[in-house]
Amino acid sequence: MKTNSAHLAVDLGAESGRVMLGQFDGDHLQIREVHRFPNGGTRLGDGLFWDVLRLWDEIKSGLRKAASGADSPIRSIGLDTWGVDFGLLDDQDHLIGNPHHYRDARTRGILEAAFAKVPGERIYNQTGNQFMPFNSLFQLYAMVQANDPRLSIARTFLNMPDLFNFFLTGEKASEFSITTTTQCYNPVRRTWAADLLTGLGIPTRIFGEIVPSGTPLAPLREPLGADLGLSGTSVIATTGHDTASAVAAVPAASPDYLYLSSGTWSLMGVELDEPMITPESFAAEMTNEGGFGGKIRFLKNITGLWLVQECRRIWAQQGD
Repeated sequence: MKTNSAHLAVDLGAESGRVMLGQFDGDHLQIREVHRFPNGGTRLGDGLFWDVLRLWDEIKSGLRKAASGADSPIRSIGLDTWGVDFGLLDDQDHLIGNPHHYRDARTRGILEAAFAKVPGERIYNQTGNQFMPFNSLFQLYAMVQANDPRLSIARTFLNMPDLFNFFLTGEKASEFSITTTTQCYNPVRRTWAADLLTGLGIPTRIFGEIVPSGTPLAPLREPLGADLGLSGTSVIATTGHDTASAVAAVPAASPDYLYLSSGTWSLMGVELDEPMITPESFAAEMTNEGGFGGKIRFLKNITGLWLVQECRRIWAQQGD
């Protein structure tokens, strides 16, 4: 006898978000989009931020639509987002301000400042990540440099998918794949790069438990689940980085394949069992990021479709 079930995927990219409903009858999976919405930076004063509360409302709208349109019980929710950006919680688990957009100007010149403190090759040897000024490590170091009071009162660091999972469940956890995008993680030791963080004056107290991709977190918060029509639905810490989710879905027939995942950014690489951190990978600016099953995505970031998106934005402002 076949058992029907439904599952929800929330996918947030840097330009748009969507909620997908997957219905499984034991043999076949049918997928359809139930909600789509725009995303992008919001400028406030001299800063560029993510409108987290609007995104939260859009996520809830999508979940509510899915609950009313599913043909079978919705058993689980998984959520992924873009990488490197984060929210900070205080000692009462309140969000401290709006998370910055990775293209915010606060990290201009930050690589040089960080390298003056800790040489670049030492940072790479501890993290295996290619250097981009908006990596979480450098965003945090920019806050150290600016004596940002938000960092002094922060008690919890959560990447964007982990932050939304906290909104959904009340559980605070750092999922493996998104953690590896921060440049605050040591993929050889498989833990936070505490020595590096301390060397840059970043408080290590804010970094919590890292959980494997696919870890069940908790059911939806009870009042939220009742409001959405999803009482008791479980939230899974799926591969929280959107590229990790895309790579997990590559229909490769053998382990020896090359993937190209294209969105605002394009990412080209391979999956490995262990990180590759060598003088050659450092010189080639290759990065080691996590994937499903503890795999390492050894890849290169490429500009991608951001240029097309920016052209379209400017043309729209001109009336085209």
